[in-house]
Amino acid sequence: MALPLHLTLDDVRDAAARLKGVAHRTPVLRSRTLDGLVGAEVHLKCENFQRIGAFKFRGAYNAASRLSPEQLAKGIAAYSSGNHAQAVALAARELGTTAVILMPQDAPQSKVAATLGYGAEIVTYDRYTGDRDALGEALAAERGLTLIPPYEHPHVMAGQGTAALELIEESGELGALVAPVGGGGLIAGSATAAKGLYGGTRVIGVEPEAGDDTKRSLEAGRRVTVPVPRTIADGQAIQTPGELTFSVNQRLVDEIALVTDDQIRDAMRFAFERLKIVVEPSGATGLAALLTGRIGQLPSRVGVIISGGNIDTRRFTELCG
Repeated sequence: MALPLHLTLDDVRDAAARLKGVAHRTPVLRSRTLDGLVGAEVHLKCENFQRIGAFKFRGAYNAASRLSPEQLAKGIAAYSSGNHAQAVALAARELGTTAVILMPQDAPQSKVAATLGYGAEIVTYDRYTGDRDALGEALAAERGLTLIPPYEHPHVMAGQGTAALELIEESGELGALVAPVGGGGLIAGSATAAKGLYGGTRVIGVEPEAGDDTKRSLEAGRRVTVPVPRTIADGQAIQTPGELTFSVNQRLVDEIALVTDDQIRDAMRFAFERLKIVVEPSGATGLAALLTGRIGQLPSRVGVIISGGNIDTRRFTELCG
């Protein structure tokens, strides 16, 4: 699918209208302790309270709800390490259709169980030897399903951007917006919303050090591939930015900060102990970047998207205990 020359604020607003009454309008949390530690007023958009426990439901439903009756009758396919899998599975259930999801063999069991719980069929592959894009497209073609990719889709990006739209509507103008970066869909939609509302907003993406493909790509001016990232942030274990997402992010993202797995663990602990929320590793990277000073010259008001909270007790204890 060809991306329009520019994903627009109107696209994000249109997605918001479609999601009204379907997706949760998630809370924005504040913490004086956090503000004091980072020296700025921080507004946390808590997508860990979204349906399926992550922002991914926004994009999946926005895309799936636009399919024709004929496409819905045949069913939907997707590939994902977990959150998009759950999002497509739930979107399919909401729309009265079926979903088949390609997931890596080492996907977190809590995410596998949740995807099955929403009624989807799961097909597995080895993420270290298989090409999930090619495998996903082949699966969809073989079964006659419509493929909804996790980020390489304008309607997915626009849907993800509604998280930032809501944050700014509630908190007002922000000097900077910080968001995790995996394939780039969340930050592409968020940057479109933020800069569409206030052109001077600084948009900062955060990646794990082991998966810095977007940072390298922005610096090189072209898409760069890195080895399969080995990081606790499984939702950000991406080798190459999406072609469509990169075309947006190259225009709108101002910088990328990197955090280590240990810094992510510390941010998860902080969120649990001081903010009283459970955040999965990928969802904690933006907070980690703030707490460790990886983002320089912070403005007085900063928004951070906490992208998800899908982690089971065993894994949380293993990482943070």
